[in-house]
Amino acid sequence: MTVASGALASALQALETTAAQAAGGVTRMPRAEDANRDGLDFAASLKRSIDRVDGMRQSAEIQSQAYERGDPGVSLNDVMIDLQKGSIALNMSVQVRNRLVSAYREVMNMQV
Repeated sequence: MTVASGALASALQALETTAAQAAGGVTRMPRAEDANRDGLDFAASLKRSIDRVDGMRQSAEIQSQAYERGDPGVSLNDVMIDLQKGSIALNMSVQVRNRLVSAYREVMNMQV
């Protein structure tokens, strides 16, 4: 495993861990050997992570709209916490993207 692929793997793991923790669950992160054996690939893992973050943001927005309508059972505390979770997950996704771009640039600038 090269330095760049290790950086990509750690960035993806950081994104998935953050998304899982923000969603309230802690999941075991698959190792590269498990992913290859199970037929998982980087693109599918990345898409799942992005979908989780997007789902959190959409859920927070729906809850915010429900609070604005005055629906019973929706408290301001829950709305604010969910909005912050979505914001933090999105910020983490942007940081992971920045790391991926940096790793890609590093790979492209390597001497062959």
